[in-house]
Amino acid sequence: MSSSPAIAAASAAVVALAVANRVLYKLALVPLKQYPFFLAQLTTFGYVAVYFSILYARYRAGVVTGDMLALPKRRLAAIGLLEALGLAAGMSAGAMLPGPAIPILSQSFLVWQLIFSALLLGRTYSMRQIIGCFLVASGVILAVASGANEGQFLSEVKFIWLALMVASSAFQAGASILKESVFIDGAKRLKGRRPDIFVVNSFGSGFQALFVFLLLPLLSNLKGIKFAELPAYLNGGAECFLNVDDSLIDCGGAPFLPLLFILVNMAFNIALLNLVKLSSALVASLTATSAVPISIYILSLPLPYIPHGAELSSSFILGGVVLLMGLIIYNLPQSSKKQSKIE
Repeated sequence: MSSSPAIAAASAAVVALAVANRVLYKLALVPLKQYPFFLAQLTTFGYVAVYFSILYARYRAGVVTGDMLALPKRRLAAIGLLEALGLAAGMSAGAMLPGPAIPILSQSFLVWQLIFSALLLGRTYSMRQIIGCFLVASGVILAVASGANEGQFLSEVKFIWLALMVASSAFQAGASILKESVFIDGAKRLKGRRPDIFVVNSFGSGFQALFVFLLLPLLSNLKGIKFAELPAYLNGGAECFLNVDDSLIDCGGAPFLPLLFILVNMAFNIALLNLVKLSSALVASLTATSAVPISIYILSLPLPYIPHGAELSSSFILGGVVLLMGLIIYNLPQSSKKQSKIE
């Protein structure tokens, strides 16, 4: 394990980038509110270019072997499909939800991850982890319930957008469990050596880009855009992204905000991976979790291109506190003896 100053510096970078990533996620959807699928496609192709460039460099350096590249791609294709659905659903919902709701609803990821890992990998969990998961689910329900009463900041949001954001977390959680199964299966095929993380990320992102493109007709139809109108939709998204003068809607903030989100999102993923390498997955998880309440507070304030902010209701704040308690309890360390029995 690396020195404490190095871990502290890496942790600070993860917190700062996690907060910036969540805030910019909402801000990037302000100019592209009518074109969330265009942003999803742009983000995905950005990942493909970066990940495959890194994969090529690691292959040239001998870190990635030919056997790793020859691993079966069926599960990677499934990962790409789930991540495409998660990205499209998340960006569609994120464009319609108040900023503070996004980090809260996204934490349902932990609940879905626990369910899918138990069903697909046969994992068992301690009572402490189950209690933590229950608190996360309760926090999400409390936060969503804050929109049930007139005058609450979620009261004017349609239930479909809340459900889509939770579904987005389910798709992403399913993809994360499949990634873990790829590592487990790959270690067997590679005689104990685990596949390089960029093999999984690169091919997963490649399939994700393919499925986002293929799903555009279906997903756009759900938004009321007919297949024949899809080329015009993509052209409008490009014009809005480039913020050209003849764009039919106000695209203030583009292309700066969307590009900034993509760059920060990539930096966050790299920083999180670096923290795992320096310390442990537990430290990385707790560090990323600490960004949730900070993000909620910032997104409730008046921001550039979101001047009105959002007034947080008492039930929403209570839901956030319960959710954070659940995340902390879930990630509390336990003895190695118990750990070996559970996992």
